[in-house]
Amino acid sequence: MAEPVGSEALDKKYSLGVSPATIRNEMVTLTKLGYLRQPHTSAGRVPAPVAMKFYIDQLMEERQMSLADEVKAKEEVWDSRNDLDELLEEATKALAERTRNVAVAATDQGKVWHAGYSNVFNSPEFSDLRVCANLFSFLEEAEKLQELFFEREGSGSPIDVLFGEELGWPELNPIGIVTTHFKAKGINGALGVIGPVRLSYTTIIPVLRYFRNLIEEVARA
Repeated sequence: MAEPVGSEALDKKYSLGVSPATIRNEMVTLTKLGYLRQPHTSAGRVPAPVAMKFYIDQLMEERQMSLADEVKAKEEVWDSRNDLDELLEEATKALAERTRNVAVAATDQGKVWHAGYSNVFNSPEFSDLRVCANLFSFLEEAEKLQELFFEREGSGSPIDVLFGEELGWPELNPIGIVTTHFKAKGINGALGVIGPVRLSYTTIIPVLRYFRNLIEEVARA
């Protein structure tokens, strides 16, 4: 759901066993604590980045790729194993296809690959052409991508989840980014999936992890 959610909508959808008034009071409390936001006075609420990260770190159950899909992904990139540029190009295409969002690969030498631009139009958030323009402009700015992947201080986790507003780039506020790093053929690189804040993290995180490991494995072959 891309729109703010109110207490009555939650009650109807999830049958939580408490009244809408109780749900509303809890939502007010969570808003005061910084976990929810109310975009407009009469609107429902949306999760803040701190709430999204709490869910991802503490509550979320990952959905792993099937063995068949792992094998298929490896077959798609295998013929490119001797050329890192070609490998990253093919891996980016395969990653975009599986995550149904924009996929990006980059090296610390300044090379960048992206795929899946058309996927953004599947998300209601990108029905606003200004949001699309901001995202596409960002993807074309090599310096910002280098900053995102290689100059920003990371969390220390193998997989990082970032939100546009955390980066200090207001034009990316509606955007969520999942990143990871790899080393292949002696070169440091990064992979990322970019889409709306409400990305399907349950599937995207394990897929991104698999592709990171796949690139390192295939590059050694």
